[in-house]
Amino acid sequence: MRLSRTHLKTLREAPADATLESHKLLVRANMIKQEAAGLYMFPKLGWRVVRKIEEIVREEMDYIDCQEIHMPHVNSADLWQETGRWYAYGPELWRIQDRSGNDFILNPTCEEMFTDFVRKEFSSYKELPFSLYQIQFKYRDEARPRYGLLRTREFIMKDAYSFDATEEDLHTAYMRQYHAYEKIFTRCGLDYRIVEADNGPIGGSKSHEFSALSDWGESDILYCNECGMAATVERAEFKDEAPVKEEMQELQEVFTPGTKTIEDVCAYLKLPTNRSIKALMFITYDDDLQPKDYVSVFIRGDRQLNMTKLVNALNIPEHHIEFADENEMGPATGIVGGFTGPVGLKNCVVVVDSELKDTVNMCAGANKEDHHLLGVCYGRDYTGDIVTDIKELQEGDPCPHCGKPVSFRRGIEVGQVFKLGLKYSESMNATFKDESGKDHPYWMGCYGIGVTRTMQAIAEQHHDDKGIIWPVAVAPYHVIVTVVKSADETQKALAYDIEEKLTRMGVEVMVDDRDERPGVKFNDADLIGIPVRITVGKLAGEGKVEYKLRRESELEVLTAEEAIAKAKALVDEEGDGRYLFKNLSEETMKSH
Repeated sequence: MRLSRTHLKTLREAPADATLESHKLLVRANMIKQEAAGLYMFPKLGWRVVRKIEEIVREEMDYIDCQEIHMPHVNSADLWQETGRWYAYGPELWRIQDRSGNDFILNPTCEEMFTDFVRKEFSSYKELPFSLYQIQFKYRDEARPRYGLLRTREFIMKDAYSFDATEEDLHTAYMRQYHAYEKIFTRCGLDYRIVEADNGPIGGSKSHEFSALSDWGESDILYCNECGMAATVERAEFKDEAPVKEEMQELQEVFTPGTKTIEDVCAYLKLPTNRSIKALMFITYDDDLQPKDYVSVFIRGDRQLNMTKLVNALNIPEHHIEFADENEMGPATGIVGGFTGPVGLKNCVVVVDSELKDTVNMCAGANKEDHHLLGVCYGRDYTGDIVTDIKELQEGDPCPHCGKPVSFRRGIEVGQVFKLGLKYSESMNATFKDESGKDHPYWMGCYGIGVTRTMQAIAEQHHDDKGIIWPVAVAPYHVIVTVVKSADETQKALAYDIEEKLTRMGVEVMVDDRDERPGVKFNDADLIGIPVRITVGKLAGEGKVEYKLRRESELEVLTAEEAIAKAKALVDEEGDGRYLFKNLSEETMKSH
């Protein structure tokens, strides 16, 4: 491919709305171009990277006998109403109507469509187990698209679904996908961590997230270096601290003027914050988004509420809850803004964090302006309608498994696997017949990879101040041959000869033979991140060139044939990313 015949419009400056370095570089390198908020097009070089990632995904899916099919991007609302997700999925679900007023959605994910296909096409235990996948554009009507390809309204995703006869078989399918994901992201050159994750609107019983480590990721990860525990903040368990053992005191109302925060009241009363009770007030909504219940939530004063755990405890979609107007909530429930406590509430759902169970002699709001209560005891003075872990594990807290302090990292979610169980097969009556002709629901799994998000995650981890440094396996081209003086026929002839020989060897080559200054060409080569640069300049008459790897600072002068041989050897070793498998665990390698 010769740049003199190809469109390449690189930029010196990134757009003002780009904050992540990867976003800036992808735009500057002319690999992505925003058409509207959260909607991107992919010029030639960017699209080649996307296709390289897709091919790695496709090879590993095919390797585990996952069958590729293709579904329409538009899905009937009837299927989503059948599972209840038409209401539960939330405002991100992109709803549309045809000219006849029939409801459809633009697929954000395809559990319903695949389950519907299977219940129509498959029926016998003899066909089990099997798994299906597709690589397809997906759509989510994000309220705040941002960070380039990391949060968009249209994106490319690989989604796969496994169908098994038993829960044990589902686990086998789940682990095959799990290990395939390890291979995929390793081949893509990502430094990633596998963490336990919340199932979210997908549902199911178990989930793992594959997170590419990054200081700018939106996925917050907690992990333990001692025992290996790793989970997203939303999913991380919390080991409750044992309550203080002491005699119950009498309930005592005290005057606490102007102390509406935990810190203020504890300072005023000279109490540690872990002997106080924090109150948070919410209102929930039904499927028609009409007010349903007031919810009063109580956690220890030194803890933070985990909203995902609260939503799961209430068994509602996350868009069906918001903070309540305390002035409106007060007359119905008895709360007083800034001085709310768990004693004497009415007409609301009371959710109590598990760590407060059996605590005695705590400080809490008195539900009276400028007053708090001392000596508050669980069981005697109040109880919860729901008592469960709703607090957030934070950096430095004890690991729930071994007790050592946990560490914190951010990451970019590039993939997630789910054990769906019977959630969709039962609600959609998708069954198979066993040997005796009896019907059973399928045990299902769901497995997603964000292809375009993976592209940006790679750029986020592989760049320097000059531009992107693509791993060979996903680079748009393997080699760039830079002609210093495009008017020099000797230089051009040698460059084209190198191009021809490498191409015949299966090496992907682009030749920068544009009528541009050498500095512009070198800067563009660094920016777009082609792994190997062969520079044809003043030594062309001697058959010599400069050979340089993008990831290294040193260059060397070689004969053209030597440069060709080195480039070919590099592509042979690293071209599909499999050389990185040596970094995988022994258990993973055995599984393949």
